[in-house]
Amino acid sequence: MRPQTPIPIDVSDEIQVALGLGGPVVALESSVITHGLPYPANLDAARRMDQAVRAAGAVPAVVALVEGRVRVGLTEEDLAHLAVRGVVKVARRDLAVAIARSASGGTTVSATLAVAHALGVRVQATGGIGGVHIGAGRTWDVSADLDELSRRPLILVCSGAKAICDAGATLEALESRGVTVAGYRTARFPLFYVADSGFTTPWTVEGAAEVAAISRAKERLGDTSALLVANPPPPAWALDAEAVSEAVGRAIARADAEGIRGGDLTPYLLNEVDRLTGGRAVEANLALLESNAALAAEIAVALTEERLPA
Repeated sequence: MRPQTPIPIDVSDEIQVALGLGGPVVALESSVITHGLPYPANLDAARRMDQAVRAAGAVPAVVALVEGRVRVGLTEEDLAHLAVRGVVKVARRDLAVAIARSASGGTTVSATLAVAHALGVRVQATGGIGGVHIGAGRTWDVSADLDELSRRPLILVCSGAKAICDAGATLEALESRGVTVAGYRTARFPLFYVADSGFTTPWTVEGAAEVAAISRAKERLGDTSALLVANPPPPAWALDAEAVSEAVGRAIARADAEGIRGGDLTPYLLNEVDRLTGGRAVEANLALLESNAALAAEIAVALTEERLPA
């Protein structure tokens, strides 16, 4: 039998040291840079998340594909390369193809979870997860993020599901997959730009230490699913639920008329929603990404301090 070739993965010295010492590290997806936000807001998001994680005492670990290698911890040159459109969007299913083709791309929640888990990173932050899309009964459009969350025992901080998802159906899908969902200082499940989707969260947590304790308990139980911490967008930046719902409906109708499908659909819809809200969606997105990164870092720090009795 031929020996296996190591996965082509490059981890920055800073992150290697932090992981080796058992320090707090926060994984960050990069599809928000490559496909989630327009230039130069995408670079602004990357820098704001980096600063938020560091300010809370943790080390940021952005995951991406750069010329066929998984890169964990990006340089300014890497960010500039990824910020220009033309790179691919990489979900977990796409990792092998992207590596084989020496492609560059932004990793989604599912791909980032897979890489973070392989490295032993325990906390990740994003904007909103992919979920059960509106109209999924007709299109079968259900994000791979949900299945990945069912098998990766990380803590994922997000602002609920993306605004183009059906919040109720997404919560049901998470429950079916055994994913623990808790609202951060709220009993309401957020929907990306919107603080209240109209649905409640199964649990509410009040602080980072409590999140860390729940994660430790899941670990001791042998629970290999994720803990999803739903953090609403900052109040000053949250958008009106009705306005977002109307914008999403119009964006979906336009996408249907133009035949937009597959991996192109989510970035198309998010761009349309931003256009229809006069740019307010991008502002809300930047604010919630920064907020989620900061909270994830607080949890990562608490996790390194949390100790449960044997």
